Amino acid sequence: MICERIASIQSELPDGVTLVAVTKTHPVATCSETVACGQLDLGENRVQELVEKATALGPDVRWHQIGHLQTNKVKAIAPFVHLIHAVDSERLLAEINKQAEKVGRVQDVLLQVHIAQEEHKFGWQPEALQPALDGGLLERFPHVRARGLMGMATFTDDAAQVAEEFRGLRRLFETSGGWNVLSMGMSGDWRIAVEAGSTMIRVGSSIYGARS
Repeated sequence: MICERIASIQSELPDGVTLVAVTKTHPVATCSETVACGQLDLGENRVQELVEKATALGPDVRWHQIGHLQTNKVKAIAPFVHLIHAVDSERLLAEINKQAEKVGRVQDVLLQVHIAQEEHKFGWQPEALQPALDGGLLERFPHVRARGLMGMATFTDDAAQVAEEFRGLRRLFETSGGWNVLSMGMSGDWRIAVEAGSTMIRVGSSIYGARS
């Protein structure tokens, strides 16, 4: 069933769009089954779970840290994490740079932009990001490589609003320049995100069913 659901989603994705299967709260056996389907990009939002599953599944999986990341948790994932999606502050960038330098890596990250009409979500304000980049934000952290942007749309049934939020992030992505990853779209809105120009979607419940 997992393989069929993954294949169904993949069949709808244009070339150049990556599916990240969000395995949070699901056991190692489910992750192993997912990998057996050929799905190697897996996403977790809790560091402890990510470390445990990475240890169990071995080096072939590309692990994505997709949730809000506290600075004191960076050290645990620094040796192996493929992509950190939710980098929402200069302080977090500095810690990722510090830990990546210690393990001799350049860490790929995405900068999270606050596009939703919900205060509890994290990220740079769109109007603040470009001035920060122009001011040399990324040049100060040589062990961090920004690959692009990530955003979460408002949780709403208003598809037009979601589409406009995604299109706004796409415009920012295009004007900021030199990036190749735009992570936006989850189980409820990934088709809207792809239509708006997403290059990476993060899908959990549409593959594994609703979480308890």
